[in-house]
Amino acid sequence: MDAAMLLEYGWVLIVLVGLEGILAADNAVVLAVMVKHLPPEEQKRALFYGLLGAFVFRFLSLFLISLLADVWQVQALGALYLLYIAIHNLYGKYKGKKDIDANENLKKGKKQSSFWVTVLKVELADIAFAIDSMLAAVALAVTLTPTGWFTIGGIDGGQFIVMFLGGLIGLIIMRFAATWFVKLLHTRPSLETAAFLIVGWVGVKLAVFTLAHPDVGILDEHFPESTPWKLTFWIILVGIAAGGYFFSNKEAQAATRT
Repeated sequence: MDAAMLLEYGWVLIVLVGLEGILAADNAVVLAVMVKHLPPEEQKRALFYGLLGAFVFRFLSLFLISLLADVWQVQALGALYLLYIAIHNLYGKYKGKKDIDANENLKKGKKQSSFWVTVLKVELADIAFAIDSMLAAVALAVTLTPTGWFTIGGIDGGQFIVMFLGGLIGLIIMRFAATWFVKLLHTRPSLETAAFLIVGWVGVKLAVFTLAHPDVGILDEHFPESTPWKLTFWIILVGIAAGGYFFSNKEAQAATRT
């Protein structure tokens, strides 16, 4: 792996970890509401069982999704999915949907369930979160240059490793560091906006790959690998990330003054 490819893989992994962290914050809030009626020790046990089940399911879902990763229809669905979650979350952020959803989740959490019923609910929630996480990971990873090391299912081994690491790190973040992310998003909400803008922009990149697929042929097959497109993609992506950091700093300074 040359330096350029190493940089590409490292940057995508960083982006994926950041994205998983942002997405994990909302997930962890929901799970915390689901187990909050249990005694403290049972809360820890319920989340432990959820962690174990989520790990197994994420690995299985990652393998199954990787079998279809080179099918252009799956790439198209991945692009649509990323664009959907970006638009949906940005729209919800500015229309107050987040507050409505949070109130609904709190109401649902008021009904007390037994320990094992709660564990079942946590497992079901983990399954839904795993599907979301793996689709996002696949959508990011399949845009990487193949390493040629080995293949798992229908995907390059290097891409699979990035997907697996991103999903695993996201799972750890969801369980052990989500509280910090929740606080960070409350103090620096621009970071959430930037994260979902990045999600949408990666969706555009995956759409370009779909349109350039030999079976689709709307764009030239070599366009996604061209230098102008790669430069455009990375310049805009870095610009979004820098803009989110800049505006979040301004918000934090303004909050300090008040």
